[in-house]
Amino acid sequence: MSKRIVFTGGSGKAGRHVVPWLKARGHEILNVDLVPLDCPGVNTLITDLAQEGQVMNALSTHFGFEDQNAGAFPPKIDAVVHFAAIPRILIKPDNETFRVNVQSTYNVIEAAMKLGIRKVIIASSETTYGVCFAEGDKDFHSFPLEEDYDTDPMDSYGLSKVVGEKIARAFSMRFGADIYALRIGNVIEPHEYDKFPAFLAEPMSRKRNAWSYIDARDLGQMVHLCVEKDGLGFQIFNATNDTITLNEPTEDFLKRACPGVPITRKMGEFEAPLSNRKIREVLGFKEEHDWRKYVPQA
Repeated sequence: MSKRIVFTGGSGKAGRHVVPWLKARGHEILNVDLVPLDCPGVNTLITDLAQEGQVMNALSTHFGFEDQNAGAFPPKIDAVVHFAAIPRILIKPDNETFRVNVQSTYNVIEAAMKLGIRKVIIASSETTYGVCFAEGDKDFHSFPLEEDYDTDPMDSYGLSKVVGEKIARAFSMRFGADIYALRIGNVIEPHEYDKFPAFLAEPMSRKRNAWSYIDARDLGQMVHLCVEKDGLGFQIFNATNDTITLNEPTEDFLKRACPGVPITRKMGEFEAPLSNRKIREVLGFKEEHDWRKYVPQA
């Protein structure tokens, strides 16, 4: 069923693939961002999401001239997908990264709730697991990394994402809404599979990403599944592809590379350490873009 979706950050690395994916499934989309998106049929509303007035207006406006020409109040929005953020550390000062990411997440969720929109999907991050942007070399607590892990980032970006999850949980409880947080792994665009031979040659270069990734197109499927699935309240889902970015079996590699880190359950032969088991079992995600389809094997 076609849904009316406001998508924040659709012009970013992940969004510019996810928005066309959703559009191709028949959804009507308004992109809300600071820069335009080149996607036919999707208007971009230039909006500073750290400004609450702009957010409230963006979530209650026409998607384009066709809406306006109908001569009626804008139709109800079915879902908000919030991907907009300062995307990592070392782009802006730490305090500004934290401020913008937390304030924008609060503003978007609060506006959605007060406008009667009861489905919000937010972009959380693999950085919540604490290793990606850690100072120096930090070990994970255990494997696999699943949604009940004790998140403990020390950086401003990862911390902003943990706070975003708490904001989502609070509003979900208060309004009885479905708010799902996707802990998105290292996003790989279709043209970036040429990086994988280097990953295979230097396995420890992938420790900060937990030897996992998410194809941007498979992320589109995940967002679509979240939009379609109602009644779960607040949920966190790891958003990664199925398998480790190595040719060595997962448990064998982890025992060798991280000998002091416990493995808390039996893992699939090549299961990604940042496990997507929950999103497969709860939402029915089925990977379409295994890296092995695109990377020549020796």
